[in-house]
Amino acid sequence: MKRQVLAVVAGVAGFAPMGAFAHHPMSGLPMETFTHGLLSGIGHPILGFDHLFFVALVGIAALYTGRRYFAPGAYIFAMLLGCLMMSTGVGLPAKEIVISLSLLVVGTIVLSGRSMGGGVAVCVFSLFGLFHGSAFGDTLAGQEVAVGWHVLIGYLTGLGAIQYLISLAAGTIMLTTFRAISSAAIEARLTGALVAGIGLFLTMENFEGIVFDLMGWAT
Repeated sequence: MKRQVLAVVAGVAGFAPMGAFAHHPMSGLPMETFTHGLLSGIGHPILGFDHLFFVALVGIAALYTGRRYFAPGAYIFAMLLGCLMMSTGVGLPAKEIVISLSLLVVGTIVLSGRSMGGGVAVCVFSLFGLFHGSAFGDTLAGQEVAVGWHVLIGYLTGLGAIQYLISLAAGTIMLTTFRAISSAAIEARLTGALVAGIGLFLTMENFEGIVFDLMGWAT
């Protein structure tokens, strides 16, 4: 059992270096074409561990919905929509809190050993995808749109493609390496516990900041 726990944690955390150490393909050169934007999106697959873990968890949770390929696609579509909305000035409120809750909610569902119905999964992933995408738009996409829409579209294409591949890879690893063919499998539930714990920590951290602000204790 101890080896299984370590293997699951290592399997999910193994995606982390992809986002943390991604090298920008443009090497600081100005981006002027669709291809430049595409390479930029591929070079920055994930911004932050909260996004990274959620993308991986979507791929794992989707295994048990009967929509292994479609459900992650719904998340990607909504994520890109949220990113595009933010890039045009249409933001969403309380993004960081909702992103933290997304880890807690989906992680808890996976931890419970119960699978979501296909329709429910698509709705849940899409809702949270909008907020994750809005956060992306707040950080990177706004820089791309400043140099042209063709660059932004290329960036979104690369970003969506690499995240979809990461999501499918997470599900494939869970299915083939750990043989977790059921939502009740211990490996899947341990992964849910890990991500739910991260979500709980981030949620408490965000709410703590709000409380301190309201009490006038934080500047």
